[in-house]
Amino acid sequence: MVPKTMVSNEVYLLPLKDDGSPDVAGEYIYLAPKHNDPITIRFAIEGTSSICRHGSLWVNIPEQGAEFRRDKFREFKLVPDFNRTIEISIPIYEAGAYAFYTTYAELPNLSSQLTQSGENAKPQTKKTPWYYIDIAPRLTLDDQPLPLSALSVFSLISKFMGQYPTDWERHLRGISDRGYNMVHFTPLQTRGISNSPYSLFDQLGWDPVSFPEGEKDVEKMVQSLEKNHSLLSLTDIVLNHTANNSKWLQYHPEAGYNLTTAPWLESAYLLDTELLAFSDQLEQKGLPTDLKSADDLEKIMKVIKEEVIAQLHLWQFYVTDIDRDADAAVESWAIGKASFPEGSLGSGGPDALRASTPEEQAEWLRRHGLMGMDRLGERYRRTADPTVAGTLLSAIFGKHESGQGEAPDQAVVRAKIRKILDILNVQFYKEYDDELGVILKQLRERITYTRLDEHGPKQGPITQKVPLIESYFTRLPHNEITAKHRDGDMALVNNGWVWGGNALVDNAGPQSRTYLRREVIVWGDCTKLRYGARREDNPWLWDHMTKYARMLAKYFAGFRIDNCHSTPLHVAEHILDEARRVRPNLYVVAELFTGSEEMDYVFVKRLGLSSLIREAMQSWSTEEISRLVHRHGGRPIGSFEVDEISSSEVRSHGKENGDKAENGDPYTREIIRRIKPVPVQALFMDCTHDNEVPAQKRDARDTLPNAALVSMCASATGSVMGYDEIYPRLVDLVNDTRLYTSEASKFPVRVGEGKGGIAGVKKLLNQIHVLMGMDGYEETHIHHEDEYVTVHRVHPGSRKGYFLVAHTAYPGYGNGSGSLSPVRLVGTKAKHLGSWMLEVDASKETVEEVMSDKKYLRGLPSRIVAVPGIRMEVTRDETVITVRDRFPPGSIALFETWIPAAEHSSGLDTFVTSNAKAAMNELDMIDLNFLLYKCEPEERDASEGRDGVYDIPGYGKLVYAGLQGWWSLLKDIIRDNNLAHPLCQNLRDGQWALDYIIGRLERASQKPLYSRLAKPAAWLKERFDAIRSIPSFLLPRYFGLVLRTAYMAATERGIALMNSNVRNGQWFLQSLALVNIQQTGLVHSASLYPNRLVPSLAAGLPHFSVEWARCWGRDVFISLRGLYLGTGRFDEAKEHIRAFASVLKHGMIPNLLGSGNTPRYNARDSVWFFLQCIQDYTRIVPDGLTLLDEKVKRRFLPYDDTWFSADDSRAYSKESTIREIILEVFQRHAEGMKFREANAGPNLDMQMRDNGFNQEIKVDWNNGFVFGGNQDNCGTWMDKMGESERAGSKGVPGTPRDGAAVEITGLLYSALNWVASLHMDGHFPSSGVRKSDGTEITFAAWADLIKSNFERCYFVPLTPSSDSEYDVNPSVINRRGIYKDLYRSGKEYEDYQLRCNFPIAMTVAPQLFDPAHAMHALCVADTALRGPTGMATLDPSDLNYRPYYRNSEDSEDFATSKGRNYHQGPEWLWPTGFFLRALLKFDLMRRGGEGKGSAVSRTEAFQQVTRRLRACKEMIVGSVWAGLTELTQKGGEECPDSSPTQAWSAGCLIDLYMDAAEEQAKLEGTKLPLRR
Repeated sequence: MVPKTMVSNEVYLLPLKDDGSPDVAGEYIYLAPKHNDPITIRFAIEGTSSICRHGSLWVNIPEQGAEFRRDKFREFKLVPDFNRTIEISIPIYEAGAYAFYTTYAELPNLSSQLTQSGENAKPQTKKTPWYYIDIAPRLTLDDQPLPLSALSVFSLISKFMGQYPTDWERHLRGISDRGYNMVHFTPLQTRGISNSPYSLFDQLGWDPVSFPEGEKDVEKMVQSLEKNHSLLSLTDIVLNHTANNSKWLQYHPEAGYNLTTAPWLESAYLLDTELLAFSDQLEQKGLPTDLKSADDLEKIMKVIKEEVIAQLHLWQFYVTDIDRDADAAVESWAIGKASFPEGSLGSGGPDALRASTPEEQAEWLRRHGLMGMDRLGERYRRTADPTVAGTLLSAIFGKHESGQGEAPDQAVVRAKIRKILDILNVQFYKEYDDELGVILKQLRERITYTRLDEHGPKQGPITQKVPLIESYFTRLPHNEITAKHRDGDMALVNNGWVWGGNALVDNAGPQSRTYLRREVIVWGDCTKLRYGARREDNPWLWDHMTKYARMLAKYFAGFRIDNCHSTPLHVAEHILDEARRVRPNLYVVAELFTGSEEMDYVFVKRLGLSSLIREAMQSWSTEEISRLVHRHGGRPIGSFEVDEISSSEVRSHGKENGDKAENGDPYTREIIRRIKPVPVQALFMDCTHDNEVPAQKRDARDTLPNAALVSMCASATGSVMGYDEIYPRLVDLVNDTRLYTSEASKFPVRVGEGKGGIAGVKKLLNQIHVLMGMDGYEETHIHHEDEYVTVHRVHPGSRKGYFLVAHTAYPGYGNGSGSLSPVRLVGTKAKHLGSWMLEVDASKETVEEVMSDKKYLRGLPSRIVAVPGIRMEVTRDETVITVRDRFPPGSIALFETWIPAAEHSSGLDTFVTSNAKAAMNELDMIDLNFLLYKCEPEERDASEGRDGVYDIPGYGKLVYAGLQGWWSLLKDIIRDNNLAHPLCQNLRDGQWALDYIIGRLERASQKPLYSRLAKPAAWLKERFDAIRSIPSFLLPRYFGLVLRTAYMAATERGIALMNSNVRNGQWFLQSLALVNIQQTGLVHSASLYPNRLVPSLAAGLPHFSVEWARCWGRDVFISLRGLYLGTGRFDEAKEHIRAFASVLKHGMIPNLLGSGNTPRYNARDSVWFFLQCIQDYTRIVPDGLTLLDEKVKRRFLPYDDTWFSADDSRAYSKESTIREIILEVFQRHAEGMKFREANAGPNLDMQMRDNGFNQEIKVDWNNGFVFGGNQDNCGTWMDKMGESERAGSKGVPGTPRDGAAVEITGLLYSALNWVASLHMDGHFPSSGVRKSDGTEITFAAWADLIKSNFERCYFVPLTPSSDSEYDVNPSVINRRGIYKDLYRSGKEYEDYQLRCNFPIAMTVAPQLFDPAHAMHALCVADTALRGPTGMATLDPSDLNYRPYYRNSEDSEDFATSKGRNYHQGPEWLWPTGFFLRALLKFDLMRRGGEGKGSAVSRTEAFQQVTRRLRACKEMIVGSVWAGLTELTQKGGEECPDSSPTQAWSAGCLIDLYMDAAEEQAKLEGTKLPLRR
């Protein structure tokens, strides 16, 4: 046998929402693998999500070895499954920007009528937007991985580097020696006429000055960088423009925007040309040629407006040619060429158009007959459509009849249309006037800036070389090459940028007028490139630029996309795709000025940008630089471990593909991670080649603290040549010709003091930055105080770190040491690495002398000096750092830090998260109830009143004493990294929480009931002891780690104890299933028996948790099927059935159990839910029929209504089998019962009137229904008794529901049907019961009697014509097509109320219902009753509808005071389960069939249900109680008086999942998957 190998696979779980979007905040998915192995994206889609209807997931992630193509998608069919989460695992092998989307057929609205479609009809599918997954490149240097946060980038302008290779090697050695590890080169291609590095003459040619041997020299240089200097390389790629003198433009003018390719630019070109001509004529026109004042400018502007622009007649580009269009319109009218455009006539027809005013006729023509409105173009491009204009004339004058004397004169007709066209042109003249105003404003402001502003370039005299304006167009020379081109080809628009422009709008495109409006800040040396929408629009340009990109990717590790925001996105996508084919791990950074973070994300996601360039020199104060450092510094110190590993499992390769693993197939150990939201990564520069240096913008001394602060950030960082050297001014990269100089290029760099800049300290800063990035120092604390910023960056595991004190030097800070409070590093030791200050001679004379050097770029005279201005005091518990007298602006101090208590904390992380499962593996469900839950009353009960839940100062009490109480807070605290939460503060203040958790478990484990808790208690104690000695500021993090580990292990243990349906089910089913542990526990005051403590099921927490309020017969047996049978807790199910069977009396089980001591028998429905559970038990549980033979001792005597106390000798003196109990229920009801509740009176129920204690229950043998109750009591689940004396409602039930309640009738029929079948199969000896008249009736006959009468008695027909077939009173009917809530109640109108009870009957007894009627009624309920989570308890159209329950209200409102409207409109959650079960059942029933079309149709039934669960899922996730509430107000609004987690709310939805599994098993012909 071939041995198997084990490989690790990192899996990132990506859940998709119902609409196909990623369930990740911000929808930005960025993953940075820490190794070179492939990673796996595992899409997780709920099995019947909306996108599963004819659904497919499409991804452009290629298979291994296949080439990535952005538009090539693989399809993965989404096969629906209600009970499972669909998982699609896709490995990703390379870095890049990948996309996915889904297609699906939208789910139609629920309707009582199915849409009929052909068997093979293809549904119309919807396509979601593309969503992106960005995988960061995996860089390596010196054969070691280099994380992006470890990058230290150095920018160079190549033309200042000097001779290659001598000068270059010297500078590169100095860069490397300073600790940088990547060099950014501005473009190295041949430059254009302006000599700007960004104005490229030939994209495929290398700068001949720097690289005389071209590509060979570049290859050598890059190799030397990596091998000799340990430097990676990054270069600019310029995609927007080319040099205006690029030779190839003469061959390919179509590569730009000219008047042929962009005719909409004609007006802008004419204006530009005339302005240039006017600039040359200033002197001869007697106008100023050297502007000195605003008056000079005004003289020029007056002539521009009145002569230059006026003579251009630019208005002709806006308006219609009235004479031309009038002649054409009259001609069309004359020849009878008339046709009204579709939709152009209103209800009044042509007559209304004739009668309208000329202004209205002009507006009609504008809307329906104006052409050329899509863009500007040639003069008079806007044209009235002759046919439409002629049609308008026909409407006004009638058809032209040649030779008719009464026909209107053509001159009159022409005058009329001219008038209409004149009116039409008014708005176009206004449009022109508005744009003229913008043109003049932009010209004035630009000329002011370039000629007059103090901070402008002060261009001086206006000459031909420096004209009044910057030309917007490059005019190609006329020569042999260009002779073949048309005149329109010869003028190409120049590139530029627009203040506040939309990055996705092409400024030279047809929808933009920025060039005409003179809004572009133009680069006169750069011609804008025109790519079009696809390669076919400009093939030569696309191919040329693709070669350029591939050539760069061949040599350089990264690209900086110049002017990324101005680069068409589809072009950048194509270029980067091509570059990544050459170099898959291409590092891509961009300068991005979109003006919007949202727009930044668009570029980042689609292009897979590794980093965005951010600049420290943009800050204007110490506070602002502190903010920037905070943004890029990493997450806060002590952050919670947010990179959660949810689970680890072993899979074989074959298993992933649905097959058995073959011998030799590798096993994969999967580490499953959740994708967390991350900000866009930054390349944070202390200064860029575009930014003014500190000597200009701040104080030259700030060079050092600014650099130090940047270096401490947890991102890629960078600098520029000249910054470390203290250059006095920003280098003019276009006009300057001097060469770089640097002390670091002359002499080896030594750490610490030195002259000629900050290189000595920068080396140390870079070393620290790279080390922190390589090792993952991801946590930072930044503090700003006055002129100071302190930064402490640490490793989250080892807790080692580096601490910086930076005294910034903004203008006006002087020379004093400023003020910084003593810094206390709690629990931390520190080593002082050094303190330095920067001294700079920045005097005016010195600056002038340095700037006067015509040959070399030099720094200001400067030196780094060690300063003794820091004192460090170390005590046992902390290190205190204080600033002394001499620590002037421009100073920094650096420390290395560590926490002695966490020296082995990488092992501590492992220790506190290890072996939790082993500690939990012996716990049973009751142990888990104590470990995880126990609300305040339960905890008091368990501790005899001594202990309650933990109370957090500033927050309040936890909802549970157990782990869930803590986790409900921590999950959100961890997700949001909310270290300011009161819980975190409480942990920092003391270790009371640790003591509470351990003390509680240790005390419990010493009792026999909870002895198994000793292991979890010991596990927690060992972990808490291990973290007690760490500094308090770290305690929240480690507490979170321990609690999460324990909580996950405990809940996983709970799930493991449940059945396979739950273990393998969706997260929502598992969350619901955990409610059974939450609600089932040992409660001394609420056992199932008076003399024996056993676990009991609460109705809800905390309202129904202890004493008499805990165990309700109705609630138990509505909840039991889902919470116990649906999860495999068969023993607990049996115990509850036995316990309630033992207290049977009056043929009923008690409403309130009272531990069997004081049971109360006032619930007419409870016993029928009880019988339904017994039926379900026998069907679901293996050998479930043996339950019928179980014997129980009887609290009261069989068939005897005598009441006696639990200590009476008769109590528990008799016993019966469950089978006998069942028979007794039927027999007592068949005979009829009339009794008064035992102990009736105020002590039993202080609200009820006397008559309410009287019970009468009987069968009407005309229909077989059980009737009972009266108007003074409320014997069903809608049991709210009026309590308000003030409102006069005391003793008046809100919902008496006497008569035959629809759900009781359904449950009765279900039980009869079942025992009849048991009898037929020999499992129930009795065939029937004896009626009150002494005659007998079989169970089958009784069931048949009900069935034959049900529709007649309960259905309210759709139309009055059918009323005679049903037992209805038309005068009382409020809504038709529904099922009555009651039959023959005390108030007739209450029979006809639409409530949420009929789906219960539908679920348990579908045979009673006409399927078409049932489906219609369900659709009505879906519209009228269904809320986001619950079902309204009364029809909103009912006069008694009151949807807001406030139990504390004591008003005079009879309907609502003291919460009497509990069931008169509020939306209850447990009926939702029955509604959805009924909907699924009847929807599947009507779809039927076995063909392919039917399978798709059946899937739709499951999807309709799934859609209606969304809010319940959101509720259980958001609930601190980890459950579903009892009820909500209208529309799902929170109800403060509701029990926040209710057993039946969860149990009835588990029922739904059970039904779904059963239905799917039927359809698939497989065994019912409900067994353990």
